[in-house]
Amino acid sequence: MSQMSEGQSGLMKKDSKKVVIWLLTGCLLIFIMVVIGGITRLTHSGLSISNYKLISGTIPPLNETEWQTAFDLYKQYPEYQKLNTHFSLQDFKDIYFWEWLHRFIGRLIGLVFFFPFLYFLIKKQLTKPTIRKSIILLSLGAFQGFLGWYMVKSGLVDRPDVSHYRLAAHLTTAFITFGYTFWVVLDIIFPNRKQINKCFRNLIRIGLGVLLLQIIYGAFVAGLDAGFIHNHWPMMADGKFIHQTVYIEQNPLYKNFTEGKSGVQFVHRILAYIVVLLVFIIWNKARKLNLTTHQKKGIHILFAMMGIQFLLGIYTLLFQVPVWLGVAHQIGAFFLLTAMLFTLHRFSK
Repeated sequence: MSQMSEGQSGLMKKDSKKVVIWLLTGCLLIFIMVVIGGITRLTHSGLSISNYKLISGTIPPLNETEWQTAFDLYKQYPEYQKLNTHFSLQDFKDIYFWEWLHRFIGRLIGLVFFFPFLYFLIKKQLTKPTIRKSIILLSLGAFQGFLGWYMVKSGLVDRPDVSHYRLAAHLTTAFITFGYTFWVVLDIIFPNRKQINKCFRNLIRIGLGVLLLQIIYGAFVAGLDAGFIHNHWPMMADGKFIHQTVYIEQNPLYKNFTEGKSGVQFVHRILAYIVVLLVFIIWNKARKLNLTTHQKKGIHILFAMMGIQFLLGIYTLLFQVPVWLGVAHQIGAFFLLTAMLFTLHRFSK
């Protein structure tokens, strides 16, 4: 009997509270990194560090000589030569800070995920499913770092701006990494889940899919600076719901909706309406179901976050994307995704 109880005690230590805290710390750091990334983008700081040094790049320039060397390197690339020839060393220091902080948080996330994982693995404090999921998380983190480098590289060749496709890939992967980490946490906190019905669960899945597409188009809008045009709502401009520039900027026609500023903004607007509609349908259908406490909370938080995020989107557009509103809108997307994932988890097997 004593051996059995010792064995049960050993099992209890797996996927413990410490593991949950570790994963939630990772979630928090990814959230901070996305916020800093948003500030970096909105302050046009993302191309200030034109080389990538994994170890030595952790330490910023520490004296005037090192700062001047970094500034001279920046001068060799298109952003300085085509946009910022008026920059002083102090101007360069201002944009350098945000990009350095963004990269520093990225390195910190790598350490926070890898070394505790190694510790829990050696101490046999992870169940096999959590080990598999943790390996996926580490892979997503490494891929995210690669995409960051790949994105910056696109702005160092001919034009002083990164590819909006690469920006979208970088941002979306960050959201997915956060979402998957949060899902693993929920798996540990709520090992037993109850499925209400497949139709309702699938409706939430559709909502999640459209929300992810909306996040991608939000990155397109940011990458193309498409938030600085058509700063009206609900009409785009000239009292028109669909402005003519939506379909004449690019050729062939379909490129307007992936590379045209007006077309991309229009799709982002339409997807916002679809997200609102889907969340409203989810909320309305949930009222007719016999729900648990956590399911009710998930639905109500999801509905509230949808309304907040929709308003943030409108005001960000109307005020022509001031930094604080642009960052708030990105934070809203994060919380809306979190609410959608929590709700889906509570209605899944």
